[in-house]
Amino acid sequence: MKKYLSLLCVLGGFAQPVWAADITNLVGLTQPEFKSFSEDLSSALSYKAVTPAAPLGVTGFDLGLEVTSTKVQNSALWQTVTGDNVNSIIVPKLHVFKGLPLNIDVGAFYSAIPTTNIKLYGGELRYAILEGGVAMPAVGIRGALTKMSGVSELGFTTKSLDLSISKGFAMFTPYAGVGKVWSNSTPNGIPTLTKESFNQNKVFVGGNLNMGITNLALEYDKTGSAPSYSLKLGFRF
Repeated sequence: MKKYLSLLCVLGGFAQPVWAADITNLVGLTQPEFKSFSEDLSSALSYKAVTPAAPLGVTGFDLGLEVTSTKVQNSALWQTVTGDNVNSIIVPKLHVFKGLPLNIDVGAFYSAIPTTNIKLYGGELRYAILEGGVAMPAVGIRGALTKMSGVSELGFTTKSLDLSISKGFAMFTPYAGVGKVWSNSTPNGIPTLTKESFNQNKVFVGGNLNMGITNLALEYDKTGSAPSYSLKLGFRF
């Protein structure tokens, strides 16, 4: 699995060749700087489904390898915390979704970001208010969470809620949505810093191309002030 995650990171690197590095020097930040740094983390590590609003159905399944590149808004702070010049955070993921009865889908992902000490996992529960059809779009509401591990100086979690809409046209399904992300960033063993809890608005737009069981999805997301671009390759049926 690590081999495939690393491959996705290489692909993402063509667009943003700068990689994040180990988070090891939070003590170098002031409290306002710590909040700004945490907002960058939230934009990068909060949940991104990269999928349309339509439910998969009871027999439906979606397995994909995904990469997200987020442009940080506070690169000088990343220089302080990591000792490296960081312009973007590239997050590879193994993502899986399963359809359930009553227009409900569940999803989960795992990530271990190469060249960093960041590991990340999360999940979602989504309900299709409208399942969509030939004439009607699909509308779904999703609750999701993510949790970072591997960074001894920092505990970081996000929760999110969003509403999305999609409409299929033959093999192609465009989609869009809005939502909000709530984040908790907790420094560990750093007496000069205290926990930051904040929320950010979220908008996203994307498209899904289904070629039989092979699937390609692209998504643009803006959480807070930071833009993210995601690509997912996989199998959807």
